[in-house]
Amino acid sequence: MTPAPLTLPDGFSARPIRPDDVVAVAELLAVAEAVDDTGVHESPEDLAGWFVNELVDLEQDTRLVSAADGTVVGYASTIAPPTFRDAYGVHLEGRVLPKWRGRGIGRALLAWQLARGAELHAERHPGSPARLTATVYTTMPSLEAMVRRAGLEQVRWFFHMERPLTDLPPRRTLDGIDLVPFTWDRDEQVRLAHNAAFTEHYGSSERDVASWQVMFTGQRSFRPDLSVLAVEDGEVLGYALAYVSEATAAATGSRESYFGQIGVVPAARGRGVSKAVIIEAMHAAAVQDCQTSGLEVDSENVTGALGLYESLGFATARTQVSWSRRLDPLR
Repeated sequence: MTPAPLTLPDGFSARPIRPDDVVAVAELLAVAEAVDDTGVHESPEDLAGWFVNELVDLEQDTRLVSAADGTVVGYASTIAPPTFRDAYGVHLEGRVLPKWRGRGIGRALLAWQLARGAELHAERHPGSPARLTATVYTTMPSLEAMVRRAGLEQVRWFFHMERPLTDLPPRRTLDGIDLVPFTWDRDEQVRLAHNAAFTEHYGSSERDVASWQVMFTGQRSFRPDLSVLAVEDGEVLGYALAYVSEATAAATGSRESYFGQIGVVPAARGRGVSKAVIIEAMHAAAVQDCQTSGLEVDSENVTGALGLYESLGFATARTQVSWSRRLDPLR
């Protein structure tokens, strides 16, 4: 198959990202954040964990754009985890330095991403539908306009919610259930509990061991000591996995315990497990030099999570929209 083309404006060149480019990409994102206001801050080490792993083919799935003088002005990636449920998911990520926007660089990168995403679909899962998705914060109007012009459609809204770690609700006890910190001997149990908990959630999939480790508990920011499990008779029924971005703490002066994954297995729902593990995790973070807690929720979450989080004092700080192009099966 002919590689997806990338046609840039005159004076710019592109090549695949190399592992040592994470420094330049982190610097680009730091400059862009002043304009884009995503609330996300990445260190080179964080980016290395995201890009340099067995799920990403840097040669085929990434591009770095430079100006004639060698200045890195943009990048793009197409990352497709191996597992899926309803549609094969390809995630389109990228950014262009603000001073270089409006010259066609972003449009060229997005066209390449969409072409590469279609290639991945054809190569790996042609018999299934696919979903090519770019996530856009509502604070990024130029990117929103660009994906709209490219024919992507708004399909889902996600709220990034926060609350200070003050005036916390009292810890809860659950009959027959122990609330304990995450330990590595339970990592596989938590993965299986997560797979069971998210069977009805939009865009979720069965996470295999490799995806689980790369995307979740293997992340550099993962904090086992701030993560809480609900365990009954040796089985994990629920969990709140916490992450602390030291890059964000350095940039903002505030350390947040971010609950990246929260779930309860279907058989244990209705027993107050979610509320108990979140409250326990907030108390753990409050005594470990964290000032806030954060999480993300699908606005159409089928388990009523939004109402639960609001009842615990979380409020929406930012909104992110999934813009997607759906591809039909090829056979």
